[in-house]
Amino acid sequence: MRIFDYSGYKNKTWNCTIINQIGKIHEAKGRQESYLSQKPEELNRLVELAKVQSTEASNAIEGIRTTDTRLKKIVNEKTTPKNRSEKEIAGYRDALNTIHESFEYIPITPNYILQLHRIMCKRNDEVSYGGKFKNTQNYINATDEKGNSYTLFTPVSPFETPAAMEALCDEFNKAVESNELDPLILIPIFIHDFLCIHPFNDGNGRMSRLLTTLLLYRSGYYVGKYISLELKIAESKDLYYDSLYESQVGWHEGTDDPTPFISYLLGIIEMAYDDFESRTEVVSKKLSAYDAVKNALDMKLGKVTKSEVSELCPLLSASSVEKVLARMVEEGKLEKSGAGKSTFYVIKL
Repeated sequence: MRIFDYSGYKNKTWNCTIINQIGKIHEAKGRQESYLSQKPEELNRLVELAKVQSTEASNAIEGIRTTDTRLKKIVNEKTTPKNRSEKEIAGYRDALNTIHESFEYIPITPNYILQLHRIMCKRNDEVSYGGKFKNTQNYINATDEKGNSYTLFTPVSPFETPAAMEALCDEFNKAVESNELDPLILIPIFIHDFLCIHPFNDGNGRMSRLLTTLLLYRSGYYVGKYISLELKIAESKDLYYDSLYESQVGWHEGTDDPTPFISYLLGIIEMAYDDFESRTEVVSKKLSAYDAVKNALDMKLGKVTKSEVSELCPLLSASSVEKVLARMVEEGKLEKSGAGKSTFYVIKL
């Protein structure tokens, strides 16, 4: 079985990209803490938007979807799931809410990870594997350009999984207590090893994203509460899988190098902090609704929808966004096309 030993990483020389990413995230974390202490009550809309986006994106990566209207109702607990996909979505919502509300009371142990998996799966009465380690061998497969499936990586066997998860959690907690490795290095390594073990029959990808949020919260990095990390992963899914594959080579023999996945995940976190700062700019600089939308559109090119503008300006109401867009159409800065749900705006330069 793979031996987990994180002590060697403290002496590893990381490349300039990773060093720069860590430095930028540390600085952004400090700025976020300052902002949260001054304007905590004004961020509720960011939190609610992030919950919807995280629940949608993490499930969509695995092909689990429903309509936008149904999704929002499920996340806000205003409807009952109708099918298996919606039950999976509701389960992810429950697990994410648990992390938001109780992260400081969720230690990193196999039993707590099993319980989180149980919460994620409990809405789906069609499955019986929730909260249990896998009982059949799983494989990480890919499809070539001719449509033929092949195995990229073979995870730990079902027999070895409980011991591997115990060893992984023990080594992670030991590394945290020693305080010799930056959490921003340690967390991606843990998530990478978790995905190589692939401990569940189903839900490993979703669990890895939930655990990423949990570990970041427990280390004081709260950006995932306000900006969806899952959405950013979904938007760069090919890079996500490529970095995992590169990092998995030689994993069973202990000769793997997790650098590609570390750099990828740090990039996701860094982008989330950048988004947090840009989306709170309307409050910190006391921008008018018009200026807030204008700043958001300055970052776009081509066409844009009202919902996309609302996501970029989450502290503005939908009616405020709509009024500004209408004004910009009158001024000739935007051209309105389509009708109803198909409406979009073309940015005029």
